[in-house]
Amino acid sequence: MSYPPHHGPTPWGAGITVSIMVGLLAAVAVFSFGRALAEVHPLLAVAVNLVAAGGAAPTAWRWRWTPVTRWVVGGATVGVLLGWVALLISGIGA
Repeated sequence: MSYPPHHGPTPWGAGITVSIMVGLLAAVAVFSFGRALAEVHPLLAVAVNLVAAGGAAPTAWRWRWTPVTRWVVGGATVGVLLGWVALLISGIGA
């Protein structure tokens, strides 16, 4: 007789904390790096962001259901999107 694998309770508090911290770090990194590249040339900033996101996407897609890593992937995804939105808003205001 085989038993189904045991899954412990989901650590919501720790997971959401990790997601928020990773999201904030990713948003600040994407915004800072994008602003620095935009000073060289705006198309360079767009190209580097798209290449970086396109390169990381397959790995993030594979890791999205891994018990611990899913919190990091979710936070990083939201952080990158927020960084892009901040770059767009700062580009409109400049």
